[in-house]
Amino acid sequence: MSKTLELLLERAAAWPEEAQAELVQSIIDIEERHVGVYRLSDAERAAVRRGLEEMRQGKVASDEEVAAVFNRYRR
Repeated sequence: MSKTLELLLERAAAWPEEAQAELVQSIIDIEERHVGVYRLSDAERAAVRRGLEEMRQGKVASDEEVAAVFNRYRR
């Protein structure tokens, strides 16, 4: 463990309980991004299902439409 991390954890021990809970959640979020399997939230799962259904229905942008969007923001 780095000395900086060690010092921060020592200081965090004196933080209010709410701040410590935020730190714990942040650490959990970071760990999930770098280790293990990502778990979709219910909202993310619903969005994926909607997107797959739209794709099945042929509701996809053409190559030209995609290029137009990218060109609009490249300036």
